[in-house]
This record gives sequence, C-alpha cells and structure tokens, in this order.
Amino acid sequence: MTTAIADGWTMTRRNMIHVIRAPEELILYFSLPIMFVLVFGYVFGSGMQVPNGGNYREFLLPGVFVMTMLYGLGATATGVALDLSRGVVDRFRSMPMARSALMTGRSAADLLRAMLEMSALLACGLLVGWQWRLGVGRALLAVGLLLLLRVAITWVGIYLALLVRNPDTVGVIVFPAAFPLTAISNVFVSPELMPSFVGAISEWNPLSATVAAIRELFGNPGLGGDSWPAEHAMLLAVFWPVLLIAVFAPLAVRRYRRLSR
Repeated sequence: MTTAIADGWTMTRRNMIHVIRAPEELILYFSLPIMFVLVFGYVFGSGMQVPNGGNYREFLLPGVFVMTMLYGLGATATGVALDLSRGVVDRFRSMPMARSALMTGRSAADLLRAMLEMSALLACGLLVGWQWRLGVGRALLAVGLLLLLRVAITWVGIYLALLVRNPDTVGVIVFPAAFPLTAISNVFVSPELMPSFVGAISEWNPLSATVAAIRELFGNPGLGGDSWPAEHAMLLAVFWPVLLIAVFAPLAVRRYRRLSR
C-alpha cells in the first residue's frame, strides 16, 4: 500500500511538471470558458432571461465553472493517449512500480490542475461581478461538488484514451461530444425556457445537476421549476459523478490490464 501511494505521488508530480512546462495548454483550456463569459455575459447577456429575475452573469458563472470541469476531459484523454502512442506507458509498465500508479497519478494530477483552474475562474468571476452570497462554508461545498464532477470526468477521459489510444482521434471525439452536452443543459439557459422535450433532457443532464446545486450553494439566481430533478439537484450532483466513477473507473482498470495482451 505504501509503495502504491509513493509511486502514485511520483506519477502525480511527473504529470504536474508536464503542465508547468506546457503553459500554452493551460491558456488554451482557460480561454474557452473566459470567452463564453465575455460573449454570453456582455454581448448576449442583455437579451437573456433568468427565472425569477436576477443578474445573468451571476446565473452564467456557475455554468461556466461546470463547463470548465467538462472540458478537462480533453486534457486528460489527450495526455493519456500521448503517453500510449509514445510508448511511455509500456516503459512504465516494465519498471518495478505499482501498476495502479499510472492511473491514480493521472487522476490526482488532474484534480490538482482543476483546483488551479477553479482558483483562476473564481477570480475571473469576481472581476466580472459574480459573487457567492451564502457564506464561505457553502461556497467550499460548491467547489467540492465541482471537483467531484472533475474526478468523474477524469475517469471517463482515461477510459476513452485507453480505448482509442490515438491522440488525434481523441481530440476529434472529445470536443464535438462535449459541446452538445453543454448546450443541452442549464449552463446558458434555464430548462424552463426551452421547448418541453429539450427542457426535460436538460434537467436530467448530469451537468445540469451540478450547475443547479452550486447555484443554490452560491446563492446565485436561476433556481426554479417543480420537477423532480430541480427539487433534488443536490442529490443528483452527488449521484451522477459517483455513478460515472463506479462505471468508468473499473472499465479503465480493466482496459489498462489488457494493454499487453
């Protein structure tokens, strides 16, 4: 157990060093959510409606936080696929180290990276007028839900990379899949304002659960609706990530064990 933890930490450090040495990647992944804040918050924001009233930028920012966690899928999947294509994973597997270290190291490094991203996004949000209104404790709980979602998305990304193995193909898959998932959610528009069938899909979207829950915890506008998902957003914000981890973590481990076969 001690060896597995030490090896996992070594791999975590290795992945974080790669992040530090490639700041352009961080800039790329930060630029998209910041662009959405500027475009939707300032260009289209005056024409957007918030259920029960309220500032649209305060409605938007929790959605942008969740969207950033989702787009971390691209960084995770691409990083793992690059290691596979370059033979790095095979070299590590031949070394006297815990087999779990590669995946636990990647997961831990992505969690640390998510913390850095959240720090920058929270600062950006404060600069554009967003704020939390219900105290530090609830705000920290909201951040915890965001990081739980990121852990779940990390395992999805690891499995996708192990399945596809080609970094170019991974990039082609991730972003076309992630954008519709974001669009058909409550990130930009409340489900109440969508056509009924689209709104129903949006309410059950795993992203919508986390967005609704952290809006409630931050005290931001956008709460509403009498549907079951709307009334139990906090429960679903825990249930969906735990379900994703329970499904994709074993699949990733199984796929990893089959790499040499």
